[in-house]
Amino acid sequence: MVKRYLSLVSFDEALGLLKSSFDIPGRTETVPVTRALGRVIATPVYARYSVPEVNLAAMDGIAVKSRDTLGASDQCPVTLDDVARVNTGNILPPEFDAVIMIEDTWETGGRFQIRKSAAPWQHVRPAGEDIREGRLVLPKGHVIRAFDIGALATYGIADIEVTSAQVGIIPTGSELVPLGVRPQPGQVVESNTLMTQVLLESMGATCMRLPIVRDDPVLIEEALGHAAETNDLVIISAGSSAGTRDFTAGAISAIGELIFHGVAVKPGKPMMLGKIHGTPVIGLPGYPLAAQTVLREFAVPLLEYWGLAPFPNYSVRARLATPLSSDIGFDEFIPVSVGRINDKYWGIARSRGAVVQMATVRSNGYTHIPARVEGYDAEHELDVFLTTDPANIERTLIFSGAIDPVLEELGNLAHDQGLFIHTASAGNTSAILALKRNSCHAAPMSLPAFSIIRECKTLVPYLESMDLVFVNIATQEQGIVSAKEIRPDALDAVCWVNSRRDTPTRLLFDALLASHHLPPSRIRGYENEAATPGAVAAAVRAGQADAGICSEGLATSHGLLFLPVAQEQYELVMRREMLSDPRIVTLIELVQSPAFKVHLDRSGAYSTALTGRIRNLSSDTIEPGTPSSCNR
Repeated sequence: MVKRYLSLVSFDEALGLLKSSFDIPGRTETVPVTRALGRVIATPVYARYSVPEVNLAAMDGIAVKSRDTLGASDQCPVTLDDVARVNTGNILPPEFDAVIMIEDTWETGGRFQIRKSAAPWQHVRPAGEDIREGRLVLPKGHVIRAFDIGALATYGIADIEVTSAQVGIIPTGSELVPLGVRPQPGQVVESNTLMTQVLLESMGATCMRLPIVRDDPVLIEEALGHAAETNDLVIISAGSSAGTRDFTAGAISAIGELIFHGVAVKPGKPMMLGKIHGTPVIGLPGYPLAAQTVLREFAVPLLEYWGLAPFPNYSVRARLATPLSSDIGFDEFIPVSVGRINDKYWGIARSRGAVVQMATVRSNGYTHIPARVEGYDAEHELDVFLTTDPANIERTLIFSGAIDPVLEELGNLAHDQGLFIHTASAGNTSAILALKRNSCHAAPMSLPAFSIIRECKTLVPYLESMDLVFVNIATQEQGIVSAKEIRPDALDAVCWVNSRRDTPTRLLFDALLASHHLPPSRIRGYENEAATPGAVAAAVRAGQADAGICSEGLATSHGLLFLPVAQEQYELVMRREMLSDPRIVTLIELVQSPAFKVHLDRSGAYSTALTGRIRNLSSDTIEPGTPSSCNR
């Protein structure tokens, strides 16, 4: 019998139950100070001895008794008989209370003459100047930094007691294979518990990952029971949904208590919480993004509540580049790429599918839409919680448009220069709207001759309303992409996936059909539209259509056949004002660099004859240009 979610607890209720249903374990461990970075101090730390333990000379010179120097001046120099020669860091003999720098003395016959009196304790590091024995070094709850470790070692502290938690992690699923094994069709590498271990250990937890447990209720019960007896927290991955092989909820109920199953959170709805032998058991959904959400929003706050190191939490206020919808009644967490454009931060929402891990890899933050909100309009300002160093946001470039594999190599070169390129797939019209809104630094677009572009009645007015420049990335072939060979004289014999209306790729397809005297009504799938050229290639690869029109680079990256039809320019379209942005200057220099052109030539899918040239809308002729010459 297929299980159903009987009820969903709210996000806040689930978090409250997680913290209130269990005792704080209060586990600590003693670790060498060299392994204490990032750990939380469990008990106050006190200095084992004074630093320095005795009075030390703070300068190279002579140790003196300050009373012997009284009255010394240029007019009345004093010759000292009772002194000691010292260097910086030497112990100050106990009978002396000051040091005079050697350059302020005149030595004659082994005796020293001075022309200025010395104040008591002048140029002396007194005992305990840094810290005295028994004084507090670091309080309970302090997160240890690298600089703290140097101080702890100086004060004689070789080991330190820190907060800890023992976490047992159980991967389940008969389809799983361990890291290092290539999965066969229907199999998947077990990665959720690897992610769990690394994340929780970064907070100071000690994690034990069990071997993969097959989808067998008895085996899952045995693994849960053993883990709950020996750990402060158990996290079990997968088996939490409502499928016929999802046994986790039943296993928890069989040997313990299922507190709830299902939370009004997206992604992460199948999350569950149980109690076995008094130990909390968190059930992770199997889908990666859902698992990430549950770990970040539930497991992390629980460990923080127990006293472990807080998870990094930086945020910026950013405007949404596009509208963002949400299901009311669900707290939704959405990956976002954010960057600064002029004096504002803009965020572009990524795919929110629970399966697509690259959505988080390609983002640098996430946002939270509360359950009471249905979504936000474009340009709404909200908090984006960063998943990278905040300084990286200032070096981030946001691209919105047609995403070609060539951008990956450009991104590699940019990274070497301290820049981070974040790309969001969008059709040409949406990309131009992003430029008009000034919510992206540049719009990558595949463009045919401007004579064809001008036939795009919805596109041209937007292009003409802005002062734009076009930076050529590469010339590429556009053509028919297919899994099997397509005959040019039999275009009406296969099923097509098409691009959106008024896009250059759609116009190219229409021109191809006209050249073969084929009306669109003769073409199966003509009305099947994909959002982007990349989506066209993906649809053909998935077998949803026999053929489509896209670039040779996309065909190659999807492992498909390619029949060239026409050349197009792959260009970065941007506002002219962007040419004064130092990040854009660096980017254009990279596009014009020999290293980038060598990569393009090596791929065989691009021509670099025009790479790095810059033009404007009023000219089909591409002329040599640099960022500075474009501002003339």
